Amino acid sequence: MVAADLMRRGIRDARVLEAMGRVAREAFVPPADHTRAYADQALPIGEGQTISQPYMVAAMTTALALTGGERVLEIGTGSGYQTAVLAELAREVVSIERRPALAEAARARLAALGYRNVQVVVGDGTLGYLDAAPYDAILVTAGAPRVPESLTAQLVDGGRLAIPVGSREHQELRVITRDKDALVESVRDACIFVPLVGSEGWPS
Repeated sequence: MVAADLMRRGIRDARVLEAMGRVAREAFVPPADHTRAYADQALPIGEGQTISQPYMVAAMTTALALTGGERVLEIGTGSGYQTAVLAELAREVVSIERRPALAEAARARLAALGYRNVQVVVGDGTLGYLDAAPYDAILVTAGAPRVPESLTAQLVDGGRLAIPVGSREHQELRVITRDKDALVESVRDACIFVPLVGSEGWPS
């Protein structure tokens, strides 16, 4: 997957490629989907949620430009796959999941795999997580109707937010960088994610 798909599609960050090579994706998908674990596609994980396709995991992680010392906030833990990739690359990862069953399963899975720099909490991810703010980077794994102000407010100066923004059916990946009191935005890939539900997202 790393060599054949991600590099072919333009992923060049060696640290991201190595991290994804270390994280066994089959550990994060249902047994029935193990044969498809390394296909470049999203897969269902239950409760109407999916594990993102590997390319989008790589593209969004690359956009954060992690160097190893960051505190990262992830919105939407899901199965914990993206969480694990971030944990390979950052000092600390806080991940928020609004569905308690998914959060508990991901917490147990990540602990069993030996990740000690991850905290999984249950809550409304559109509001961020003030208890551990501010963050060097924030990654959102669901599609938002707009960029939540609560998230940009929790970025450090120079911090980066990667988030899919658009309609429920189609989004574009945006990367927002805080420059003192200003926010600098760039648009990357077109994408399709499950809706980001919450106070500053879509209604449930």
